[in-house]
Amino acid sequence: MTEPTLVGRYAIHDAIASGGMAVVHFGRFLGPVGFSRTVAIKRMHPHLAREPEFVAMFLDEARLAARIRHRNVVSTLDVVATSNELLIVMEYVHGESLGSLLRLMQAQKKRVPAAVTCAIAADLLSGLHAAHEARDERGEPLRIVHRDVSPQNVLVGADGVARVLDFGVAKAVGRVQQTLEGQVKGKIAYMAPEQVKGEAVTRVADVYAASVVLWEMLTSQRLFRSEREADTVDNILFGTIDAPSARAPDIPEALNGVVLRGLARDPAERFPTAREMVRALRECVRFASASEVGDWIESIAGAQLSERASALAEIDRGQSTDDTLRLRTAAVRPHDGGRPEEQEAVVLPTEAIGTEATMRGELPAAPARIRRRRRALWGGIAALIVLGLVAGRTSSGQRADDSAPPAAPSDSAAAPASASAPASASALPAVPPPDETSTAAPPLGAAADVSPPPPAPRPTASPGPRPRAPHRPPTPRHHARSSCDPPYTTEPDGTRHYKLECL
Repeated sequence: MTEPTLVGRYAIHDAIASGGMAVVHFGRFLGPVGFSRTVAIKRMHPHLAREPEFVAMFLDEARLAARIRHRNVVSTLDVVATSNELLIVMEYVHGESLGSLLRLMQAQKKRVPAAVTCAIAADLLSGLHAAHEARDERGEPLRIVHRDVSPQNVLVGADGVARVLDFGVAKAVGRVQQTLEGQVKGKIAYMAPEQVKGEAVTRVADVYAASVVLWEMLTSQRLFRSEREADTVDNILFGTIDAPSARAPDIPEALNGVVLRGLARDPAERFPTAREMVRALRECVRFASASEVGDWIESIAGAQLSERASALAEIDRGQSTDDTLRLRTAAVRPHDGGRPEEQEAVVLPTEAIGTEATMRGELPAAPARIRRRRRALWGGIAALIVLGLVAGRTSSGQRADDSAPPAAPSDSAAAPASASAPASASALPAVPPPDETSTAAPPLGAAADVSPPPPAPRPTASPGPRPRAPHRPPTPRHHARSSCDPPYTTEPDGTRHYKLECL
């Protein structure tokens, strides 16, 4: 196992799979007091990370996937960007891609049991339906179409649940990166005829692609695959599509009808929604339970799953507290071979992982720097509080002196004072009368050497009441929706965490 690369708060380990745009790695979230969590990190190829079109497509994938919350869709947890890295952090699912499972079945000259096939297809269709029905924060439909449904983009977990992933070429309303007119994206062998011709695609194009996957699972053969791409396109547009039972005689006739309807070349003849196709499948065949699907995966890919579990266990053993601290201060090996950079992992509260705040990037900065900044901030606040208290005492004492009553002033002395008082003094609250016993003349027969009370100070004009500041409601500490200007948060080391709702 190679040494991990640290990007922000994530340690990137060995690769799991590779595609045209990115490589998927084992990853570990580095949390406080040695806490860590296994994740899958999709790491964009460095040469594509410099192309604006691919960066927009990559960020669009994260934005769209974050809007879909369903057990049959792989969850997106975070988006991280640095000067030379662009990452999508996803939940880690212990399992195998459907493409790998089908290759293993073909190598063993076996077919997937019909009950397992339909259970996986139902999960695939349910995940697609969740994407088709996804809405934005205002409740407006996004009208997402995956456009790249294939066995490689279906992950079947050891828990027996299949999940859709990779919305890299998905199409949606308001998508930042728009497909050029006539440009075809996706795997041609699974495209609907209208998509191959570059026409507008709707959700029924995903229903068609899912039906191709279902046909291949039932027969353990490829439907449209040819040596030349032109022949593949010709077969999609004009070729004859056999019923699955023509290749596998034990398939029920009712199941033939469901598959062929999903493969209709006319979009209007297909199932209008993915959910409708799930209902049709359920009426003609029994679905295997999740435990039965998990047992089947174990029997087919048990060696691969065990190898991956051992790799994860080795990663876990290496993530002791000392190793975590070492990683947080280790020099990062850049993805593109450039100069190493010093980056610190960020401490994230355990309960915040996978929450909306995590996706928006509202995360603390590096611990040492936070402590220094907090000390400076609280020191400044304490100084302001002390100055405020001193100023308040001084002001209170001055007001008490101003409001003290004069000791029996003469009429001649009072008149000028009254004349010089401003008009606003009449608005002052009335001062209660002084205690008469304190100003009474000394009794008869008192000693002659008793000194009279000191003369009262000459009353001065009291300033008018200070204008009250306009009432301002207290500023909430947390806003319901973080600002989208800019649409990301930046850590002290320069790492950017994009706010998914702002992409």
